[in-house]
Amino acid sequence: MNPVLWQDACPLYTDFQSTLDNVATSEGKSLFDLQPRLRQTLQYFVSPACFSKVLVIKDGGSLTYRELVANELRRLGKHVVVSADVRSETLFDQYQVTTGNVESKKGLIHQADSGVLITSTNTVLSTLVSWTNTKALLQGAQLEATPVSQVNANIEQPSYSSEFKLIIIGDREQLAEFDYLEAEFRSGFMQYTELESDYKLNIESVAPYLSFVKQLMVDNLPNHTLDSSGYLRLLQAGARETEDKQYVPLSLDWHLALLGEASSYSDTGVINEDHIESAIMAKRYREAYLPARAVDDILEGQVVIETQGKQIGQVNGLTVIDMPGHPLSYGEPARISCVVHFGDGDISDVERKVELGGNIHAKGMMIMQAFVSTELNLDAPLPYSASIVFEQSYCEVDGDSASLAELCSLVSALSGYPIDQQIAVTGAVDQFGRVQAVGGLNEKVEGFYNVCKHQGFTGKQGVILPKTNVQHLALSKEVVNSIKNGQFHIWAVSHVVEVIPLLLGKPFKSESEESVLSKIAERIENFEKLELPETLLEKVRNWFV
Repeated sequence: MNPVLWQDACPLYTDFQSTLDNVATSEGKSLFDLQPRLRQTLQYFVSPACFSKVLVIKDGGSLTYRELVANELRRLGKHVVVSADVRSETLFDQYQVTTGNVESKKGLIHQADSGVLITSTNTVLSTLVSWTNTKALLQGAQLEATPVSQVNANIEQPSYSSEFKLIIIGDREQLAEFDYLEAEFRSGFMQYTELESDYKLNIESVAPYLSFVKQLMVDNLPNHTLDSSGYLRLLQAGARETEDKQYVPLSLDWHLALLGEASSYSDTGVINEDHIESAIMAKRYREAYLPARAVDDILEGQVVIETQGKQIGQVNGLTVIDMPGHPLSYGEPARISCVVHFGDGDISDVERKVELGGNIHAKGMMIMQAFVSTELNLDAPLPYSASIVFEQSYCEVDGDSASLAELCSLVSALSGYPIDQQIAVTGAVDQFGRVQAVGGLNEKVEGFYNVCKHQGFTGKQGVILPKTNVQHLALSKEVVNSIKNGQFHIWAVSHVVEVIPLLLGKPFKSESEESVLSKIAERIENFEKLELPETLLEKVRNWFV
């Protein structure tokens, strides 16, 4: 059990300070300078040594990225044509007849003769015919031009061919569809690479990234610059976006949206950390209606969440809400409860039984049950049955991030020891009781923090999370300051035995009679000593003895 220091609750990047101070003297870099895998692939694809005709690039399906790839190829001296829209008819030659003359219009494929055509997955997949014809031209076939309107059958249709290479750019789902339709997707006919969406930071790699941001500012915000504090806050915002302190996003849209809004707060043309913080807070405020309503429901008692006191079999789990049509994922505590009664050892997952639990959630429940059964080391089935449920949850629950909380509610109900409601729990468990990483950490922690803030801090509230998740923490300044001042706490754990003393105030297992497992064993033993009443069937049977 390790209390997380406030310094670990957000990325500080103190090792990068020297580099941050010297960005102004560095030379700007392009996105391709941070994409060595993509750059090398493009160089080989357009070289005489490459016999592949098609290069598939994952991600960056917008026109901006197609133009970036085109500019890189032009830098290599190649003739490049870029598809600006998704209409498949623009790929092929067309003709029309006017006053007896045949007028032809070259399509993009014909225009790319002896060069490279860059297009989106949507364009080549818009119809099956469009991809079939494109593939035929790639393989050297000659096609007839398409008439713009119905023409006399006696008109000789013009035909064309093109010696070109094709680059297709699309997201993962589009490429999955392409893979399904095209048998040669994985063959030598096509090559594959990715426009990588994030960039790993270390003491050597941070300088190229900062130079990339500097060049981005020159190209898009020429009247503004970032100071060292602005670069640092951008790094921290990037860690929040990627959910990892070791990475920053490479999305052009993300950078331009944040830096563009931050520039509106600067009167001098120099963007600092306060301007970026203002842009971040403004975006959160714009998108905060649903999270604010969720907190209101809790404060008004419509949704029951307790952040003080103790309860048997009840624990505060943490969830991330992704609402369709809403751009913001936000955290929300969820009350998980467990009740036990005499039975045959069955642990009922209510969410699963009513078809509100996904497969991964069901898997997490079964793993949790296996761990508890193994730790109890029983010779016979558990003489109790249990029912575990997400209270006041009316939509599907999936993922295994609540399995640690569910385990805690189960052992609390079995032992009779109450759980401290000041602490919320997130984490997955394996069959050996090890606590494993989960996603959405920042949103989960901030969601519980907001409820504690509005219901009143006690100085002992906080969140238990997997130790392996500490590197993903990039909490807001408000939460970090609260941790620094001792109002709010975070504990990082690696095993169930570290969690139970925090929540129940008792050791999970020890020689002591006060341990949770000892108490459960005692209750089982007392139950087995009970004399069960004679059943009607036994009475009838005894009449004939």
